[in-house]
Amino acid sequence: MSLSYLPSVLPIACLASAVEAIVGYPEFLIRAIGHPVMWIGGLISALDRKLNRPDWSFRQREAAGMLALLVIVLVPALIAACALRLAESIFPTPLVFVLEVLVTTSMIAQRSLWTHVRAVHDALETGGLAEGRKAVSMIVGRDPSTLDKPAVIRAAIESLAENFSDGVIAPIFWTAIGGLTGATAYKAINTADSMIGHLTPRHSAFGRASAKCDDAVNIPASRLAALWIILAALTYRQTNARAAIDVVFRDAKRHRSPNAGWPEAAMAGALGLRLAGPRVYGGVRVDDPWMGNGRTNAKLTDLAMALRLYRRACVLQGIALAIPTILMMDYWLS
Repeated sequence: MSLSYLPSVLPIACLASAVEAIVGYPEFLIRAIGHPVMWIGGLISALDRKLNRPDWSFRQREAAGMLALLVIVLVPALIAACALRLAESIFPTPLVFVLEVLVTTSMIAQRSLWTHVRAVHDALETGGLAEGRKAVSMIVGRDPSTLDKPAVIRAAIESLAENFSDGVIAPIFWTAIGGLTGATAYKAINTADSMIGHLTPRHSAFGRASAKCDDAVNIPASRLAALWIILAALTYRQTNARAAIDVVFRDAKRHRSPNAGWPEAAMAGALGLRLAGPRVYGGVRVDDPWMGNGRTNAKLTDLAMALRLYRRACVLQGIALAIPTILMMDYWLS
């Protein structure tokens, strides 16, 4: 029986998150073989070209999108499951466990998220607004030329909060449910949403199933992300956990995303900021509601504090995974 379907998935999640936090995904591997998200992205692009036909009706493209989503999820998940089964037939169980942990780290973006957001902080600090806009354009889709310095900082904090949920918490959560296979299936759904789950003329029908599925699978992670941010805020004198709770319950549901509002609202309340709000995408103004009732004039110290909250929240999640893993060690070793 595959390790993915035994209770050992919890230590896999615990160890994979710890290893990824320390080493991330090595740059030499990206140069040599790419990244699993790139491979999944290639599959999505091929299906988009083949099945998303502009001459089809809305319903036909919607049905094609459902079929594409099945392929996008099942193919990577089956490859992961079969690779594990093959490894179990060749290698001893402890080595299979180690391999599953190492491969699972590629599904988590804990370290890379911190690196990209920290790059915005450093760019603003050393290169000013122009360099800050360039750095933030790597992690957000809004038009950077419309952003002043406080808006660049808010954008970076919003990206940190949202991606904490779907880039860190969610893959770890689904690893704890289904091991590498569960993490791979989640990553396929999330990548599909990021590539085709948009309300554009090309993808409003074809990507509808991917967007709805991503909303569903991210529900647990978004709530957990808000919880970890609130608890992390309790550990710093400069942050306000009570305000984070209040803003979550008042504003999270006002966000256009059913999930992103939770960690963004928690971060806004904890830092005493207003996040989200109006922004420009591709020259089009989007009048989103604000999260929080604090300052819009975000400062570099706010971004530094957000990064500290993020790291502390990651540590809290690691502790939450480590405690049951240690308590049940006798069961897993028997």
